[in-house]
Amino acid sequence: MAAANQAPYILVLYYSRSGATAKMAAELARGVEELGLEARLRTVPSVSPDTEASQPPVPDSGAPYCTADDLRHCAGLLLGSPTRFGNMASPLRYFLDQTSDMWLDGSLSGKPAAVFTSTGSLHGGQETTLLSMMLPLMHHGMVIAGIPYSEGALMHTSTGGTPYGASHWAGSAEDGLSADEITLCRALGKRIADLASRLGEHRG
Repeated sequence: MAAANQAPYILVLYYSRSGATAKMAAELARGVEELGLEARLRTVPSVSPDTEASQPPVPDSGAPYCTADDLRHCAGLLLGSPTRFGNMASPLRYFLDQTSDMWLDGSLSGKPAAVFTSTGSLHGGQETTLLSMMLPLMHHGMVIAGIPYSEGALMHTSTGGTPYGASHWAGSAEDGLSADEITLCRALGKRIADLASRLGEHRG
């Protein structure tokens, strides 16, 4: 749960290289905030095989880097990454690999979570990326939520959108997210905010 001295918030944690996943994160955050909860946008630094390379402590632009406390005290989590060979990008995986202490003390157990992704091609690994991103969250004991088919846009989207989580086909439109993708991002944000409120009442 959130720290005692702060209101509950949903952590929207993502890695974005070209900006598409960041656009999705912003729409998910809007969905969260439509239900009256804070959406805390955070990203992670890149990783490099060069042992001398390093990132600045604060990003030049965009969301701040996520801290362990941002994750530990969230009321719910929306986790996003572009696909890399059917899996999440290594910077996000690296961040999650450092959360063993939260696994040991159960900090995230019982909190709702959902995932989102973007790909450059329509069949570029969206579903495998979403499903594999769920695995570390399940090990943390989080309550995984997808997008139900009661969301009409899921039935007629011709771009991104899956029952496993929000997605974006970056090759489908040069001007960014499609109307259906935006609708589904916001719906998933609302769903996690709603679940966080409901589950928080029971934990409280």
